[in-house]
Amino acid sequence: MKLIINNSSMQPIYEQIVTQMKSKIMHGELREEEMLPSVRTLAKELKVSALTVKKAYDALETEGFVVTVHGKGSFVTLANQELMLEEKKKEVEADLEMAIRKGRSCGMSNQEITELFQIVLED
Repeated sequence: MKLIINNSSMQPIYEQIVTQMKSKIMHGELREEEMLPSVRTLAKELKVSALTVKKAYDALETEGFVVTVHGKGSFVTLANQELMLEEKKKEVEADLEMAIRKGRSCGMSNQEITELFQIVLED
């Protein structure tokens, strides 16, 4: 599984794993019922502790993105469609906030940003 761990990031490694896996699930790169690598396999691949990967898998399970079947492994689940929708909404909100910051950084007023948003919205 292609995940990128940034050891110099302020974000804990397990959170980096959770964030990237959620993104892969939401974007369809990991599909429902797809088996995830075992904790040991992913830990070895990422060169991190198995406890770190276990913590990430537990967090994903708590949030409803993964289900673990003892003796069989961890699998992607889409049981919570509302959660998936909420995650996508958060992503859109973050993108909009970034666009507003970019607009303000180049001197655009709130009115100009709003007008631009309306133009783009109409397309």
